[in-house]
Amino acid sequence: MSSTATDVNRPSGDAVFEKSHNLNVVSSHNGMTISPELFEKLYLTPKTPRHGNNVKRFANAVPMGFTGFVISTFTFSMILMGFAGTSSLAGVVGIFFFTGPVLLGLAAIFEWIMGNFFTMNSLSLFCVFWLSFGMIQLPSLGIAASYSPTGDAAEGAASPDYNNAIALYLVVWGFAFVTYFIFSLKTNAIFAGIFGFAAIAVYILAGAYFHVATGDYAMAGNLQIAGGALLFVVAILGWYITFVIMAAEMRLGINFPVGDLSHLWPATDVELTEIEKQA
Repeated sequence: MSSTATDVNRPSGDAVFEKSHNLNVVSSHNGMTISPELFEKLYLTPKTPRHGNNVKRFANAVPMGFTGFVISTFTFSMILMGFAGTSSLAGVVGIFFFTGPVLLGLAAIFEWIMGNFFTMNSLSLFCVFWLSFGMIQLPSLGIAASYSPTGDAAEGAASPDYNNAIALYLVVWGFAFVTYFIFSLKTNAIFAGIFGFAAIAVYILAGAYFHVATGDYAMAGNLQIAGGALLFVVAILGWYITFVIMAAEMRLGINFPVGDLSHLWPATDVELTEIEKQA
């Protein structure tokens, strides 16, 4: 049989064994295309036209990044709420530099290679959030102490200037999360919920710092617990979406719902030039 005839009768998606020079050569031919809905579910970004086959060549890095995000967020939120009598982040400062940022940063790079725009930006955003917030928690940097005339860290941490600065920093992060929330509405309800609740949480935590600046420690404590509770919800949603993606990639055979929102919007798997013509 000629090689042309062999290619015509070769079943798509099955491994085919060919004999060449007395060696068994295995080649996989998969003509299956991923629907926009499934693509969004796996990569948390709308499906767009792309050149090359990086999605087929490389593993899905999204669950890796979200694992780091979830572990960090769970730990952070429980300490904010005072679980088991905890009140300090010093013992788990590693989540700000290794657990979260390392996995998130690597995943963001891999998503950039694969051309997944929104996922790459989302993972990068969470990565730098943990890194920047972790810098504030490092006593060795003496950030709080610099706000004290005597160089006392406790005094500086209670100063209005220090707390107002961190509060403003969190307000800006709230704007960032709201922006990403808007665009996440093109993916699914779970992913959108992560950004939505994260935005509310950082605004509430900003309020806690503003109240510390005014000396209202009782209200600040209540707001801290409320912010921690919302971040705990964020962590649960993050863990769910991580489990959903891993279940799909590992062919678990169960279709977990994520509240697909992509079908509510115009198709995204078209070239930008075509969108410009439609405008």
